[in-house]
Amino acid sequence: MKLRVAWVRSGGARSAAIEELAAQYAKRICAFATLDVQEFKSEAALINSSEKTGAKLVALDSRGRQYSSEEFARFIRRLRDAGAREAVFAVGPADGFSETARSAAAAVVSLGPMTLPHELARVVLLEQIYRAFTILARHPYHLGH
Repeated sequence: MKLRVAWVRSGGARSAAIEELAAQYAKRICAFATLDVQEFKSEAALINSSEKTGAKLVALDSRGRQYSSEEFARFIRRLRDAGAREAVFAVGPADGFSETARSAAAAVVSLGPMTLPHELARVVLLEQIYRAFTILARHPYHLGH
């Protein structure tokens, strides 16, 4: 299954340390799946990109369903087993996704009740995707962290 991690640009300055950490997790994910990381100027552009490719859009939003790491791994497995060729995990704009975007999504997921900066939410998402793949592969990473 091909994965895309996408986000709507927030406009703030980027932290080199956070970018490096995101790149490390992205590289690790590539051992399990094809991964693209994309930035969009608007919510509409992100949704249109997902619709054009027929990807399953998973919107990250504080109003979404919260999962444990094991549940999130099962969620990814269900996407894959249902025949999804591509899934887009999308971090929304600063005020969250609109109702239109949430309705267009195959699923709405929350990383938790706390508010996170976009850059940090992206790192947490990448780490949890990597962790999910290691859980599914019975890799020891999850057991040691």
